[in-house]
Amino acid sequence: MTLLDWLVIALYLGLTLGLSAWLARRQATAADYYVGGHKLPWWALAVSILATQSSANSFLGIPAYVALVPGGGLTWLQYELMLPLAMVVVMLVLVPVLRGLGVISVYEYLERRFDRPTRLLLSAVFLLSRGLATGVALYAAALVVQVCTGLSLTASIVLMGAVTVVYDTLGGMRAVVWTDVLQMAVLILGVVLCGSIAWNLAGGGAAILAAHDPARLAAVEWAHGLGDGARAPLWGFVAGGLVLYIAYYGVDQSQAQRTLAATDVRAAQRALLLNGLARFPLTLLYAGLGLAIGAVVLQNETLRAAIPAGRLDLMVPRFIEMFVPSGLRGLLVAAILAAAMSSLDSALNSLSAATLRDFVEPRLRSPSQALLAGRLVTVVWGLLIVLFALLVGGMATSVVEGINRIGALFYGPLLAAFACGVLDRRARGPAVLAGVCAGLAANLWLAHSLGAAVFWMWWNISGLVVAVVVTTVLSRLLAPPLPTQLLGTTLDAAALRRGWVDSRGQVVLLLGWAVLMAALAFWLGVR
Repeated sequence: MTLLDWLVIALYLGLTLGLSAWLARRQATAADYYVGGHKLPWWALAVSILATQSSANSFLGIPAYVALVPGGGLTWLQYELMLPLAMVVVMLVLVPVLRGLGVISVYEYLERRFDRPTRLLLSAVFLLSRGLATGVALYAAALVVQVCTGLSLTASIVLMGAVTVVYDTLGGMRAVVWTDVLQMAVLILGVVLCGSIAWNLAGGGAAILAAHDPARLAAVEWAHGLGDGARAPLWGFVAGGLVLYIAYYGVDQSQAQRTLAATDVRAAQRALLLNGLARFPLTLLYAGLGLAIGAVVLQNETLRAAIPAGRLDLMVPRFIEMFVPSGLRGLLVAAILAAAMSSLDSALNSLSAATLRDFVEPRLRSPSQALLAGRLVTVVWGLLIVLFALLVGGMATSVVEGINRIGALFYGPLLAAFACGVLDRRARGPAVLAGVCAGLAANLWLAHSLGAAVFWMWWNISGLVVAVVVTTVLSRLLAPPLPTQLLGTTLDAAALRRGWVDSRGQVVLLLGWAVLMAALAFWLGVR
């Protein structure tokens, strides 16, 4: 790293902090702090959602998976196939209820529909799982920053954590969204610059494709993932991916908080529409970067030797270190920082929002107290995440690899709780809690007893089905809910029809995009 590189990074960090300080002037209540007063533009929210998905692990992990990881390749694209269909469900079923109620924490809905224990338990599960995952993500990103900058691991963790905590605490959701827009621009510019350099070094598109094993260029693995030992089975991703994305974008606080910040239901739906259309091209950009740099790796023995066998995700940082000129190197490191912080800020803000709204705010007396408490809770969560990242050590590698599996354990039961509340008028709180526990227990049994016999994406389906069945059966054994527990929270057939009429153009567009994505993946799969 040269002085020019450090100046570029300092300029980026300075812009981020300055923007947050400027946005902090417009806050008076917790609603301003956590959902921007429900006044944030839909396109900025869409970019923020997209930026949250473009973590440092995406910038580094997807190219490495496509280019070098054994058994990897363009099969990564299968992760994206069900996203447009999931967006349709979230837009038609969940957004009208959750955004329509004007909540700040999605778990508020569970208390209005069921009872307070249901709300608190599921919120606590979110806080635990997201807090640990965020600490691990910070550690993993800091490892990369350490390689790129030469800073110590501790300094890298503290630098990224401190900057994120400061601008998140100052500016709240407005800072998260608008810095995400800035970070997304830096990230895309960095990917394009890095890919262009690799393209020229590798000798162009034909040379890049020729350098790779043809099997790595196949985007579809025609397998189901039930005892066939497939690493990336198509049908496992089709079935499990639909549930995973509905839960992630619809009822996970870290994502749903963006739609709650929209001006109205239609604006929230537009944000999801844009994200549903843009995520696949962004993933293709990452995959193309992987193919280009991977070709350089295969052609250049020095670069190949610089990538440790157990750390293939260092492919991009080593390429930047060896082939990117000064100044541009700083910009690309800033892009990695942008990717990391765009995920950290979202997780931090959502952890703070759920903690304040679900556990702290009922004990406060005024809006000004809630705003101050929100900032303090954000700082506390930031310190906890940094502390965990400092302590996680060698455990992080295995945990990072298992984060998606942990999500698959929980997302089916979590979605079942909201789905039963929205679609089943007889559903009761105690039955929902029993269903969530049963779904989680079923997934844990599958993971422990059957192991690789059932691909982990199927856990999303098993958890959902078991939780819904148990909730439905037990709810019929309990007294029906009071009418006050149904008003404004249960989606009926008429409301669903109205939602379809209002959103049919967006739905048709997403369905058409899903067909085009599938056609491209299948074409790559049979080449």
